[in-house]
Amino acid sequence: MSLRLLLKRFLVWFKGFVKANPGAMPILGFQGLLITCAVLLAFGMSETAEGLAVIAYFMLVAGVIIQLADYLRETRHGRAGA
Repeated sequence: MSLRLLLKRFLVWFKGFVKANPGAMPILGFQGLLITCAVLLAFGMSETAEGLAVIAYFMLVAGVIIQLADYLRETRHGRAGA
């Protein structure tokens, strides 16, 4: 199987995943920023890492709120777990 086909399948899957989980993008952004903070700390850039960690935390909070709102909306319409 070619790399191009695998990448295309992954992108199709990822689009479906994000559509089904609207809070996924901020949560994935949080994870990326947290990894970046660890790298910055390893290079001794603690002030920058600290500021970035605050932004990462707010992205996590936003993602959780979006997921909670989506869950409540789905349960209100009787589609939970579908």
